[in-house]
Amino acid sequence: MTDKHESVILLHGLGRTSRAMKKLERELEKDYFVVNLTYASMRHPIEHLAESAISKSLEQCDPKKPIHFVTHSLGGILVRQYLSHNTVENLGRTVMLGPPNQGSELSDFFSKSTLFKLVNGPTGGQLGTGTNSIPINLGEVNFELGIIAGNRSFNPLFSKLIDGANDGKVSVNRSKIKGMTDHLVLPVSHTFMMLDPVVIHQVKHFLLDGGFDR
Repeated sequence: MTDKHESVILLHGLGRTSRAMKKLERELEKDYFVVNLTYASMRHPIEHLAESAISKSLEQCDPKKPIHFVTHSLGGILVRQYLSHNTVENLGRTVMLGPPNQGSELSDFFSKSTLFKLVNGPTGGQLGTGTNSIPINLGEVNFELGIIAGNRSFNPLFSKLIDGANDGKVSVNRSKIKGMTDHLVLPVSHTFMMLDPVVIHQVKHFLLDGGFDR
């Protein structure tokens, strides 16, 4: 059992809202105090989003108790960006779902498109695999991190642009990052992985035990 005063901060992905993490919120609030805020993922660059979204979330947590993170896609990059410049007292464990930790080929492919820029704002172009990639330039992690990657895609067009097994938006290999604690691949897609009962079970297991349930 966990102390109910331990907190879990949920961070949704690009173009989504807190509704995308609602099922996870309901499951986790049985054991934790959960913060699930919507942030303007398409209006500001990653640096701004990380400071704004995470600072507001931390204000609601008890700093004397462990504070965990569970993220989807871009949300994981926000945690890495924030922790590269800030310290979280009593930082607990982090679980990232489908994070583009080494960038995404889709961002490379679409970054020159005017429509892509209009839809995704400044953030989309920061998630590529080139020298200006925020995820790549952030380097390795130094906190307890479990990563769940998907290898099922419902978008064959996007998958053709991605090297190797992928979830339709992020490859399994590019979800990895040096320093991670554990990595698990499941047959889920990028868009809906946070709703999958097996994913939710694995998230809860990592938060409690520091490793995935094999």
